[in-house]
Amino acid sequence: MPNPLLDGKPGDHLSDEELVQFFRQSGDREAIGILFRRYSHLVLGVCYKYLHERELARDTAMGVFESLFTSLKKYEVYNFKSWLFTVTKSHCAQTLREQKKEAGTIRWEENLLVEVMENGGFSHLTPEDETEERIRRLHLAVTDLSPGQQQCILLFYFDGKTYQQITETTGLSLNEVKSFIQNGKRNLKIILEKTFYN
Repeated sequence: MPNPLLDGKPGDHLSDEELVQFFRQSGDREAIGILFRRYSHLVLGVCYKYLHERELARDTAMGVFESLFTSLKKYEVYNFKSWLFTVTKSHCAQTLREQKKEAGTIRWEENLLVEVMENGGFSHLTPEDETEERIRRLHLAVTDLSPGQQQCILLFYFDGKTYQQITETTGLSLNEVKSFIQNGKRNLKIILEKTFYN
């Protein structure tokens, strides 16, 4: 297919969503490079806000952009900037998890797991590996949600925002927010049950 990145100044004439679509169709990694140049400073800022260490924030930000090569192939993304911030917060949550292993479970993770796996689901694990393994699998499961579900789940549990605050942040309706959270929790349960029992 024709390469629109070579038409004039590379990428400047294309919207975020056009770059995403071009990458999905062609696999041209330069499209991700252009998105990186547009948003790397913003992603780094979000990482530093949550992690408070420059090197850790820089490493996490690089991990965010490296993950795009896989995740953008998996999902249709209609608002790249909003979705990118969701992905960034998800990576920060995982990094914080690694940093706080010694301190035990982070509260938002425990709250989400209790609601998702209210009927059990981890009974075969030993006390020694239960907490760390279920948290690890929770993070992986969150990344498998649709962009809307992932965004609303993280805003509600990780950021502690109310439904109303999420509508103001995302532009979604109240019913959409409730639906994304409800369906997201149901899908997390399905994903987690599959990973433990299959």
